[in-house]
Amino acid sequence: MSESTSAAPAAGIAAYIGMDWADQKHDVALRSAAEPAKLEHSQIEHQPDALMDWLGGLQRRFAGKGKILVSLEQSRGALIYHLMSYEFLELYPINPSQLSSFRETFKPSGAKDDRPDAELLCELLYCHRDRLKAWEPDDELTRKLAFLNEGRRKAVDQRTGLANEIKSQLKVYFPLALQVLDNDCSTALAADLLLQCSDLDSLQKQPAHQLRKFFYAHNSRQEKKLLERLALIKAAKPLTRDRAVIEPAALRVQLLAQQLKGLLPYIARYEKQIAKLFDAHPDSFLFRDLPGAGPALAPRLLTAFGDDRDRFEHSIEFASLSGIGPVRRASGKKATIHFRNACPKFLRQSLHEFGWHSIRSCPWAKALYQSLRERGKGHHAAVRAVTFKWIRVLFACWKQRIPYDPERYLQALKTRGSVYAQTAP
Repeated sequence: MSESTSAAPAAGIAAYIGMDWADQKHDVALRSAAEPAKLEHSQIEHQPDALMDWLGGLQRRFAGKGKILVSLEQSRGALIYHLMSYEFLELYPINPSQLSSFRETFKPSGAKDDRPDAELLCELLYCHRDRLKAWEPDDELTRKLAFLNEGRRKAVDQRTGLANEIKSQLKVYFPLALQVLDNDCSTALAADLLLQCSDLDSLQKQPAHQLRKFFYAHNSRQEKKLLERLALIKAAKPLTRDRAVIEPAALRVQLLAQQLKGLLPYIARYEKQIAKLFDAHPDSFLFRDLPGAGPALAPRLLTAFGDDRDRFEHSIEFASLSGIGPVRRASGKKATIHFRNACPKFLRQSLHEFGWHSIRSCPWAKALYQSLRERGKGHHAAVRAVTFKWIRVLFACWKQRIPYDPERYLQALKTRGSVYAQTAP
């Protein structure tokens, strides 16, 4: 590849980067605006930590020198979705067919390799930036809300993991605790009870009035429920008396309960900040009242679409980026449909969860899901199909900034003679 180019360094630009993203390693070609004739090469391992280290190094190296422009194939949705959160980067997604045509200019044989592709992407960006469309980052409010959404979800997943491990331990030596806690080990009530009474002996030694005081302090004041709990505790028999089993398990449960107790206030803080930012966002009215969204999913849907309405021309682009849209491969008369693996996992999870929750409260979504299940589709495939339809609806609402009207959409379905409107009232 030739090192000479006719492009002149542009003001406010620190570096040009071409990235060829692969399954095991990722090749990077970098051209500094200060030394445009020098092309630097590096590789990034296919690990989140490696990507974060690389981004941190870029930020330190070019701090205060201007934007870092990054060119990469637009089919790498997961990478684009991650990089778009960094304000110091300016992304230029390249259509794979564009890159292929550019490659053939220099290699008519059709030869392809990762490092030369990274160089080509860098050169395409450096020489022809004026003909490429930049991927605009979301505004500060939207990006902050997006980071909080992901942080909350990770914390909730930690809570679930801790609760499941506590359940697993209690089943071995202290199953009564699961009955007393209604099989829910994810609450502050569960954490405090297990920290104070980590085995049956210590729980049964507690006077009834102390137990009443404990449950009252945790807003569990229904008299019938309280009497049931006290009766269970009094009548319980130990599953095992083997101290070799009980003591190590009890210590493990207390460790997990302490971690859970420390985690819960931060989940509450996440939720408070998310609610505040969501209320302040000018697009919140588009997502707040969607069927099945609720206070957790509505902010996630907002940040999934973002605030740049020029980013996508058609809903299929968003569906493909999110991983909800399937991959179609055709050769001759044969065509196959595949699940899309290369996508931002949190984005797909947010949309998939919304699709599932909507089935419980949206008549046409429920009718579509049931129809697909009756035709032999699996649960997740049916939910993705419902979500795919929702994307088309929400994309139109988002593009035009018009909130979803269930009555209007239902009437449109009836007008078109859709079978999914027939079961609705």
